[in-house]
Amino acid sequence: MYTTHAHITTWVVAVILFVIALVLIKSGNAKGTKIVHMILRLFYILTIVTGAFLFFKFQSANPALYGIKLLGGLLVIGMMEMILSRMKKGKGTGLFWILLIIFFVGVLYLGFVKLPL
Repeated sequence: MYTTHAHITTWVVAVILFVIALVLIKSGNAKGTKIVHMILRLFYILTIVTGAFLFFKFQSANPALYGIKLLGGLLVIGMMEMILSRMKKGKGTGLFWILLIIFFVGVLYLGFVKLPL
């Protein structure tokens, strides 16, 4: 089993939970935000684990690009976490949004266009 479907499912659910957490933060629902944020962190872990399975199974096809995609995916997760944490504290998130978009587009490009799997 290649876990490609599991990996795509976990990061899609993570993106949906990220959006829900953003809405909850904006609405001021602290308890709901905390619950969704903890579930989102679980999906970060699931995304990393399924991505690591794919990386170790297929990185021999193109190690450099798979390594860049792995790093980019970790940076996407990091930016998502930074945005939520800074929004909770009422701090600026502009730079993190820009980085999130750049990394996310890059990872999607590598995953769906450039790499064979």
